[in-house]
Amino acid sequence: MYDEFYQLTGRPFQLTPDPQFYFESGTHRKALSYLGYGLAQGEGFIVITGEVGAGKSTLAAHLMATVDRERLTAAQIVTSKLDGEELVHLAARAFGLDVQGHDKATALSRIEAFLHDEARAGRRCLLVVDESQNLSVSALEELRMLSNFQLGAHPLLQILLLGQPEFRTLLQTTPGLEQLRQRVIASHHLDAMEPSEVGAYVEHRLACVGWSGNPAFDQRVYAELATASGGVPRRINQIVNRLLLMGAVEQRTRIDGAMLRDVLADLEQDGGFATAVAPVVEAAPVPVASAEPAPRVSAPVEIDVQPVAAPDFAAFEEALAIRDEQIAELQQAVIELSEQRDTAVQAAAPASARDDSELAEVSTALAAIARRVAALEDRTQEQEQAIRHVLAMLIEWIESEGPQRAAA
Repeated sequence: MYDEFYQLTGRPFQLTPDPQFYFESGTHRKALSYLGYGLAQGEGFIVITGEVGAGKSTLAAHLMATVDRERLTAAQIVTSKLDGEELVHLAARAFGLDVQGHDKATALSRIEAFLHDEARAGRRCLLVVDESQNLSVSALEELRMLSNFQLGAHPLLQILLLGQPEFRTLLQTTPGLEQLRQRVIASHHLDAMEPSEVGAYVEHRLACVGWSGNPAFDQRVYAELATASGGVPRRINQIVNRLLLMGAVEQRTRIDGAMLRDVLADLEQDGGFATAVAPVVEAAPVPVASAEPAPRVSAPVEIDVQPVAAPDFAAFEEALAIRDEQIAELQQAVIELSEQRDTAVQAAAPASARDDSELAEVSTALAAIARRVAALEDRTQEQEQAIRHVLAMLIEWIESEGPQRAAA
């Protein structure tokens, strides 16, 4: 109804996720940075969590709409209470595989064959699992097993898990998910939007359907809307949808604070907005001698944030080179250990054929090699931690550049 009155080409505040209306807030930009890093690794799990309505599904829809289908085959499933076998069949159907009956072994075989075919065609595969908080531990273990499929040394399937905050807790505290936790290579929690982003979010969605300034919005509306919605996108959609409907019914060309308060009161009375932060309600007009009082949520406030120094790329490259050298050294040590093991096997012949002193020498050599391998592993882990630290600094630095470029 209101789309016709305001001459819009669509309804911009529907509650269903639509990549057409994707808005890159600060928290969504950070989530995309972690997604990009995770996808570049080509293996393991990426975890994105957030409150109900925070925009997880819209983020996934945006990802699905923008991936290069020539390089990446992506499938998405939305879960309910599934056990491991049901999840395997659902994953098979998500990739377009027809599995007869309910045999899990057949489904796994079809999935593995499909992943091999895609790899030979030069495409990696991504499975997006939405509402992951509904999955049982056994179902999550099945996902981990799916991530084990390889072609040679190359992983064939990467998995993106989207879930509510309780999924993050489940993943961090469940002892049976230790192996899955070790395979999480990137994770991010979607926070609410900043108050200063709410107005830009509303106008962005309106612009997507041809909005040209009708209706206009009082700036105070955006501040009170930020308070009432808590910065959660779905709540904002719910409120503004009602606002525009009221505006169309009352033939309004401008949305003001009084209309917003009426809508919030209606929503609260209907019980459709019980989880929202209490709105600003004025019991009665109070005469003032000067300017009108400031809204509960003010305009953007400057925050003293220490600048993030640019990462040391030379140190990063040096760390990579050192790690490669240590990996080569470790591989050589393993070869030597294997040769020494063969010697030990020969030494284990009947005692009458071998001298006790020779056996002692072999045991000493084996112990020395084992200590050398352990030391190299420790050094490799230290280098890996240093590299991950530099990567985190790189992501943080890139993200901090975004607001500076926008301000310029």
